[in-house]
Amino acid sequence: MVQGLSLSTLTTSGNGGFYGSTSSWRRHFKLVNKTHIGIDRQCLWHQFVQCLHFKGNPNILRQRNLRVEAGWLFKGGGDQSLDASSERSESANEDVLIFFFQLDLATRVQCALNMEQYEIAQQLRNKLAEVEAEISKQKEVKRGSSSKSEAQDKAISIIRLRADLQSAIESENYALAAGLRDQISKLEAESLAASAKALALENAKYAFRLGQKVKHKIFGYQAVICGMDPVCCETSSWMEVAQVEKLPRGSNQPFYQVLVDVHADPNLLVAYVPEDNLLVPDQPYKGRFDHPYLSFLFYGTDAAGDFIPIKQLREKYNKPRHEIPIDPQDEEPQ
Repeated sequence: MVQGLSLSTLTTSGNGGFYGSTSSWRRHFKLVNKTHIGIDRQCLWHQFVQCLHFKGNPNILRQRNLRVEAGWLFKGGGDQSLDASSERSESANEDVLIFFFQLDLATRVQCALNMEQYEIAQQLRNKLAEVEAEISKQKEVKRGSSSKSEAQDKAISIIRLRADLQSAIESENYALAAGLRDQISKLEAESLAASAKALALENAKYAFRLGQKVKHKIFGYQAVICGMDPVCCETSSWMEVAQVEKLPRGSNQPFYQVLVDVHADPNLLVAYVPEDNLLVPDQPYKGRFDHPYLSFLFYGTDAAGDFIPIKQLREKYNKPRHEIPIDPQDEEPQ
């Protein structure tokens, strides 16, 4: 299993390309020969996550003559006690890199099949299945499926308690019956709350879409949407630092994983931003935008200057391909 991944292995070019990954992954997988691939089967998924290291190194960006302003300070109104780093998210960064790891495994499976290295392909398939199962589990927790399951479990418990309550009443054990009634009332309230949360998460509406270029209302930087959650899925300590409770809609609003233009801040990379803090620029931004993750998350840009997410990224968030409306002025006369 992968023993470590550092952003020091990533470099960018002038167009935000992603480099250094091939040799990096080959080294981690320890390819020995054409018929064997060394994968540590004892390394569990959570160990892989723990061994990820996220270190934004501005020197990497300079290696390919990418101009950055490391000392640039974000401008804008709002609470002056906050700065852009308050919305930096290692978990969001981790989520993006794990997604790349999943893509890399799938590519290696196909490559092994093309070269008729079936033993390697099977080992990679097994590892890919393990990764996908864990991702699905985390996705269920994030997207509120766990709330639906919780509501269903509580409903079953209520049915059982009501049967016990009936038995207690028939046996004239009124003390037990009173305790069971209290438990039922509590579970009913919890079940209702869980059902309401699951419904709200399933019907979440997003103001922004994958690949869309946005601007931060307070800090002013340009960014592109690469992920989204129906509510804030960060830790309570992160929310405290980001002062989420002071937002107009608090934590119960969509939060977005955004790639921050490295010309604004080469150390920020991935931020986790509430919908309240984002806006679409008045004019489409078609200027230079650089980030080391662009080339494996997006195909390129569309006519409006926004990025086109790859199929796998759209499938991850169950989002359709965005189609740009045809401008009648652009149509040639018949």
